[in-house]
Amino acid sequence: MGRYRILVATGASLFAGSHNRVQLWLVGARGETELELQLRPARGQKEEFEHEVPEDLGPLQFVKLRKHHSLVEDAWFCDRITVRGPGACEEAAFPCYRWVQGDGVLCLPEATARLAGNNALDVFQRHREKELKERHKIYRWATWKEGLPLTIAAGSEDDLPANMRFHEEKRLDFEWTLKAGALEMVLKRVYTLLSSWTSLEDFDLIFWGQKSPLAEKVHQCWRDDELFGYQFLNGANPMLLRRCTSLPSRLVLPSGMEELRAQLERELQNGSLFEADFILLDGIPANVIRGEKQYLAAPLVMLKMDPSGKLLPMVIQIQPPSPISPTPPLFLPSDPPLAWLLAKTWVRNSDFQLHQLQYHLLNTHLLAEVIAVATMRCLPGLHPVFKLLMPHIRYTMEINTRARTQLISDGGIFDKAVSTGGGGHVHLLRRALAQLTYRSLCPLDDLADRRLLGTPGALYACDALRLWEITARYVEGIVHLFYHGDDVVKGDPELQAWCREITEVGLRQAQERGFPVSFQSQNQLCHFLTMCVFTCTAQHGAINQGQVPLGHHKEKYFSDPKAKSVLNQFQTDLENLEREITARNEQLDLPYEYLKPSHIENSVTI
Repeated sequence: MGRYRILVATGASLFAGSHNRVQLWLVGARGETELELQLRPARGQKEEFEHEVPEDLGPLQFVKLRKHHSLVEDAWFCDRITVRGPGACEEAAFPCYRWVQGDGVLCLPEATARLAGNNALDVFQRHREKELKERHKIYRWATWKEGLPLTIAAGSEDDLPANMRFHEEKRLDFEWTLKAGALEMVLKRVYTLLSSWTSLEDFDLIFWGQKSPLAEKVHQCWRDDELFGYQFLNGANPMLLRRCTSLPSRLVLPSGMEELRAQLERELQNGSLFEADFILLDGIPANVIRGEKQYLAAPLVMLKMDPSGKLLPMVIQIQPPSPISPTPPLFLPSDPPLAWLLAKTWVRNSDFQLHQLQYHLLNTHLLAEVIAVATMRCLPGLHPVFKLLMPHIRYTMEINTRARTQLISDGGIFDKAVSTGGGGHVHLLRRALAQLTYRSLCPLDDLADRRLLGTPGALYACDALRLWEITARYVEGIVHLFYHGDDVVKGDPELQAWCREITEVGLRQAQERGFPVSFQSQNQLCHFLTMCVFTCTAQHGAINQGQVPLGHHKEKYFSDPKAKSVLNQFQTDLENLEREITARNEQLDLPYEYLKPSHIENSVTI
């Protein structure tokens, strides 16, 4: 006979508790027993029980639970269950972090991460096989638009699996933010309804509401060439700039511009000539909004870095050469101020299109969703990679489903208000996917390919590389605990299936663009996992601000002390980087805060 102490933790979100009765069983290597409890879990509470068991159950393997309901189904969100058996030095943990619904039996395995085995009689092997079989039915792929990455099969957020939905606080916060933003726009519209704008200063009439130091700086200096250039290095879209090795072929200089050519050649020889080419937008059909034809530019911007480290524009070409216009007009800083300002404004308009569709939607949101769906389909809860990734795929399926039904849907916000709407955005996404390489998602490779390593004042590059290094160290620490050699990596069937699911299925044969279809070594696995975590966290944070600090999630998927130590070191490294960035920013006129760890969400959720 032995005494077991059981602690049941219920989630803290709204409606996490339940009025239904919950039944529990303990399952050990030498037997199982039903616990005679009267458990009706309350939100945010930890309820502790002691139970005498007449026989020795041996090492605990599972906790089984079943929720009964009499009249009304009342779902319960169980965080975790811990059990301390007779004579045990440590508690056995059984993480759940999911909704318990219906009246079926849910089986929670002990939290120790395990790789797949080849023993069909092993209870954990049978459990993981059953779990994946059930998940394949729940998490199904769908095609949103031909030629784009696959998505979760869900017509709306209501069709998603319950465990992929926003918790109530997240839903309320998200929807309130949308309503507050819409209300601010309506108020500004009403405020300016009876007044006509006659000068650029009239934009001040709508510059009120939510502001930040960065917004104030942009408000003051948006017409300045220095800020215009700075944004290519450290703005919301730092992904387009590259250092030139030759003058772009599309840059046609007409006669009379020999002095400009000489300046460009001189900067090129000095290694201080840069370009931002928006050629991806060339030929994309423009939207029609309220009967008015919209327009899209595909500009080329040539910039130089002066000795003080300022990146300054030299020339702007609004459209590439074409049979109709073999020598398209060029705009220079010496042009009349409004003409030069208008050219820069077209560049900013084009930058918005690529920023939102290519670098934000495709390269973070849609890629993160592929990672999320593949993880749920291929990796059981006991797999160490599942435990590593779960905090970084939370809520991604819902935010993307909402985007497909509200933002980029037929008749959605893009169709109503954006010049690439009305179908142009889908064409653009297809082009962007053809350019999405594995190297472009890894900062060291991407920055090297764009020849930006060591560029003075490149704060995004500096912070991204530091975050990649910290993330890589965290990933390597976890991977090396469970994969003790390359043969173990190659011999993991679940891991290899996950890799193929991402590359061949979700990303539609992306091996042609450098994505792996298998893992042959620890290093290859670590690099890919670092890319996954970085994409879902830091890269998304660089172009879209989050809410919950990176590395600080309440879910405890790992029970191994060594794995916990690796996570603790990850958090310490992030805190140290936070202090470094804060100290650096205090010395800057325009602080770069997009990649401060406290500003980076744990997953793509907004």
